[in-house]
Amino acid sequence: MASRTKRAKAAQKKPVVPFVVLVFFIGLFFVLGVGATSAMAVVDKWLEDVPPVSDFEAFNVAEKTKVYASDGVTKLAEFFMEDREPVEATKVSPHVFNATIAVEDERFWEHNGVDFYGIARAAVNDILGGTTQGASTITQQLVRQTVLQSEANDITAERKVREIYLAMELEKTYSKETVLMMYLNTINYGDGAYGIQSAARHYFSKNASDLNLGEAALLAGIPQQPTYNNPVYYPENAEIRRVAVLGRMLVNGYITQAQYDEAVATPPELILNTQPDDGIYLAPYFTSYVRNLLEHQYSTETVFKSGYTVYTTINLDLQALAEDVCAEREATVDWDVEMGLTSIDPRNGYILAMRGGKDFYTDQWSTSSDMHRQPGSSFKTFGLVAALEQGYSPRTPVSASSTFTLGDWNVENFGRANYGTLTLESATWKSSNTAFARVVRAIGPNAVIDVAHRCGIKSDLATVNSVILGSQGVNTLEMASAYGTIGNNGVYVEPVAITKILDSNGNLIYEHEAVGTQAITPEVACAATNVLKGVITSGTAYQAVVAGHQAYGKTGISEDYRDCWFVGGTPQLSTAMWLGVREERNTGYTAEDYVCSYWGEYMSRALAGEEDLAYPSAPDPVYKSDASFMSSDEQSAYAAAAAAAAKQREEEEEAAELLEEEQKQAEENKDPSSGGTTPGGETPVPDGPPIYTQGSPSP
Repeated sequence: MASRTKRAKAAQKKPVVPFVVLVFFIGLFFVLGVGATSAMAVVDKWLEDVPPVSDFEAFNVAEKTKVYASDGVTKLAEFFMEDREPVEATKVSPHVFNATIAVEDERFWEHNGVDFYGIARAAVNDILGGTTQGASTITQQLVRQTVLQSEANDITAERKVREIYLAMELEKTYSKETVLMMYLNTINYGDGAYGIQSAARHYFSKNASDLNLGEAALLAGIPQQPTYNNPVYYPENAEIRRVAVLGRMLVNGYITQAQYDEAVATPPELILNTQPDDGIYLAPYFTSYVRNLLEHQYSTETVFKSGYTVYTTINLDLQALAEDVCAEREATVDWDVEMGLTSIDPRNGYILAMRGGKDFYTDQWSTSSDMHRQPGSSFKTFGLVAALEQGYSPRTPVSASSTFTLGDWNVENFGRANYGTLTLESATWKSSNTAFARVVRAIGPNAVIDVAHRCGIKSDLATVNSVILGSQGVNTLEMASAYGTIGNNGVYVEPVAITKILDSNGNLIYEHEAVGTQAITPEVACAATNVLKGVITSGTAYQAVVAGHQAYGKTGISEDYRDCWFVGGTPQLSTAMWLGVREERNTGYTAEDYVCSYWGEYMSRALAGEEDLAYPSAPDPVYKSDASFMSSDEQSAYAAAAAAAAKQREEEEEAAELLEEEQKQAEENKDPSSGGTTPGGETPVPDGPPIYTQGSPSP
């Protein structure tokens, strides 16, 4: 609620004090020994900063912000400080109106906002020592609960004057029916429920229009003391108050004696409809991510009080699929191992699925947006792209020896395998660490970092050679986004979770427009995608096949098997999948054995029935003919090895030709009528496997 200073700005001019208010309080001040002129001045001063009641916003109260999935219908969450859902009069049971008026303001239809008869009655009762009686009308209570909320606990004449003035002005401006609905949509019904609709849904799991007499009486009795008349925690108090409300309804003619007797004899049964404390119903990791975006853009108070309607990108079918596939894998590994997944449509940046962990309510740290874990070899992709940009061809040779040292950085291949000399392409397929250490030696770590950031990696990356092997922390959201850029013809589209926002009146205040940026050239993107396709068809990720679709991607394992990754996609869906433990430790699992097949299953099911989209084609980038990742010594060794291999092939070809000639000659010398001997008397060679000379390839 705005402060008096802020409210003063809304006031256009000093209000004219109603005659009846002046008469009442001047009389009071005379009793206190204050003159009429002074009394008028004091009252006028008190009313300087009251807002004009024509400004309905001054009487508006906090409303829920509702968040919906991509279908525009399924509710993901409701964010609120007060559980309130305003409704129209046609959606409220008549019993509610009658019960409320009977117990709170029986002359509501007669007074003009202030019940001076009631005030006088209460004063006389107090003087005579009777029980304390309230004299505030429904209209006054509405004023106190809204525009004067910050003063509600002030027991002063000033607050009462302001309240009375605004109540009378409110009823000059709005009809009785409107004022009553404003009250019913505002009042506190206890247990976190504000407004009659929220109260009906909370206590009885039904709409306010369906409340029967007994239920309406119970709810009408709560606002007097929302805590101690709460039927959940103080059922006896609530029942006593309910019967009292029914009594007032009988006295005021709203119900008959028979209705009263029946309602008293049949207390209503509570059917509680509790909500999660955070207001999140579905896809908690994604929905909390959306909440954080909203709070960053608008502030927490605005998000939780302004009644926005928010539409998001999440596809609940893909989200459910992600949950199922990840949970299936988690059931086969250690108890503390979990999977995270993010899927993005790279064409528009829409986040379609986000699984940040196995249990949001155990740990809300999200592997999708909060995580900073090493991606291992899946980061080699950005080194590949950087090398292509610098004119290195996929067929440029690179040494993939078992070990390699660059400065004080010692590198070895998985299992210390020695792959000899590979091309950049085959080094990517085999995921050779030593080969990519030589790549970063040639292109520099800054080139790798630059490509990663252009493609969509948001995390800070240290300028170290090991960055090419994934030594810096990232999360699944940025990895899915960055790989999507490569498969999207090199066009980066910012990931988006929110497509549209409406204010409480249904006015559009935000609508997303996807804007793409050419992060890498189409030529380089096409060349990189073709190499990454081979990781699945010819490399380490042979289990990551996507049924009916050509997919690309790359495996990744961080140091000591702490993190297992597979990241890749198709033209319409880019997905990053991670497996590991929140408290980092050696899991002993590999991406090839524990992630690839589940990534392939998820993608196959996600794209079932979808068209196998063709990747954009482009000519090769301009490659440098003399490009090499090897030092002069490595080049010399490579040349020697190549010459030796060529000589061996030549010798093998000569031996094969000689053997073929000998066999041909033997056939010509065979005597067709001898049954097995030749004219020279030699024994024939029996049928069998081909004979290989020393140095020939094995079968």
